[in-house]
Amino acid sequence: MELKSLDLHELNLLNQKRYAWTAWFYDILDWPWERQYRTWRPGLLADVSGEVLEAGVGTGRNLPHYPEHAHVTAVDFSPAMLKRASKQCRNAVCSVRFVHEDACRMESVPAASCDWVVAFFLCCVLPEELQDRAIAEFARVLKPGGRFRLLEMRYSDDPKLRKRQDLFAPFVRKVYGAGFDRNTLKHLRSNPDLEITGTRFVKHDTYLLIEGKRSHPGTPGYSEKKRPL
Repeated sequence: MELKSLDLHELNLLNQKRYAWTAWFYDILDWPWERQYRTWRPGLLADVSGEVLEAGVGTGRNLPHYPEHAHVTAVDFSPAMLKRASKQCRNAVCSVRFVHEDACRMESVPAASCDWVVAFFLCCVLPEELQDRAIAEFARVLKPGGRFRLLEMRYSDDPKLRKRQDLFAPFVRKVYGAGFDRNTLKHLRSNPDLEITGTRFVKHDTYLLIEGKRSHPGTPGYSEKKRPL
C-alpha cells in the first residue's frame, strides 16, 4: 500500500477527517444497505478487465468481485479506509495495488493508462465544487476508448421516496459526507472527453448507473444510447 503526504484539496479535508473515525464503523453502519448492494456487485463488475482504477475504494467491498484478469489500482484519500480495504484482498482473485490519494488529484496514476474507471458512491460524497475535477481525472487516466462505470445515489422524483430521503439526508451527510443532490450526470455530460453510452436505474429512481467511455481524439461531445434522464 502506498501511503504518502497528500496534497489534499481543501474541500476534501473535512471528509478525510470524518472518515478517520467513520472507517471503523463503516461496514456496520452500511450493513442494512450492503445487503442489497452485495447482490449488485458481481453483475456490475463481471466484465471489468485490464488495468482498472477504482476511485474511492472505501472498505474494499468491490474487490472480491473483480475477475482474475483485472489489475486494480484502488485509490482512497482515507488511510483508515484503505487499511480496512486491504483485508478484502484475501477474498480477491484480481491483483490489487492500493494508493493513498485524492481522486481529484491522482498524481501517481499516469494519463491514458487505464482500461476502466470504476466508482461506486464516490461522487455523491464529493462536494459539488469538486465534481468536475474528479471527472476530469477520470478522463485523463482513461485510455482512448477506455470505459467507466459509476454508481451513484440521487434524489427520487417520487414524493414518498423523496420524503424518506429527506429524513435520512442529515445522517448521510454527517456520517458519510454524502448528498443526494450532486448532479453527477450533469457534470459528466459537460466533460468533452467523455461519452455517455448508457444510463439506467438499478433500483427505483434513486440508484443511478452511468456507463461510458473515453472519446477518441477528435470525437466531439457524447451520445447516449438510452433515453436521457
